[in-house]
Amino acid sequence: MKVSIITVVYNNKDTISDTIESVLNQTYQDIEYIVIDGLSSDGTLDVINRYEKRISKVVSEEDSGIYDAMNKGISISAGEVIGFINADDMLHSSQCIEKIMHLFNDGFDVVYGDKIYVDRNDSSKLLRYWKAGSFDKNKYRYGWMTPHLSTYIKREVYEKHGGFDTRFKIAADYELMLRFLYKNNLKVKYLPEVIAKMRAGGVSNSSFLNIIISNYEVYKSWRVNDLKIWPLIIITKPASKIKQVFSWNSS
Repeated sequence: MKVSIITVVYNNKDTISDTIESVLNQTYQDIEYIVIDGLSSDGTLDVINRYEKRISKVVSEEDSGIYDAMNKGISISAGEVIGFINADDMLHSSQCIEKIMHLFNDGFDVVYGDKIYVDRNDSSKLLRYWKAGSFDKNKYRYGWMTPHLSTYIKREVYEKHGGFDTRFKIAADYELMLRFLYKNNLKVKYLPEVIAKMRAGGVSNSSFLNIIISNYEVYKSWRVNDLKIWPLIIITKPASKIKQVFSWNSS
């Protein structure tokens, strides 16, 4: 079974090679690797081109933001399963994809695992551990979601339920997971292992304004899907991130 792994990048020349190598070093053999570059101007494309012979497809052109670029990657992919690992991120181990794909052989629609956040300048320094835990769609009512970059989804799910909603600027991944995993009855499996390693400083947490926008978009996600939202989600969702930090630091 082929898996398409998509990397979206814009002006990340200092970190893109770590991302690429984490994919190329996987033990699983049937990987289609796609890199979508937003017409970088800092030399990122030069780094990507060093790996040209080992990358299945490279597209470098302007886009309308990260979720538009992700949709573009989905549209040109050929794998039966689709996953993402972006330019500040890495697959945690060389066996990640092999373990994920083994579970898809059991008929699951979605397989997800855990994610860790590391220091931007020292990727060996762990800052936050996102332990997703077993799947229960009712957890979404309290702000829970699967870690996007640690979640792999069958192509047929995208074909049936659509891609990322580009009206959302920060939380389109949340809306997509809510639409897929809460609204529709998919067969979901949790793999209790770290799949993705992300450098701290993502867009949704990069400023107080972005935190506000992200929380508004979480609320909006329920509205556009005609779902009844639990009002306290605007408190419980940010609180879950704080819990991840303190639970790791106290361990």
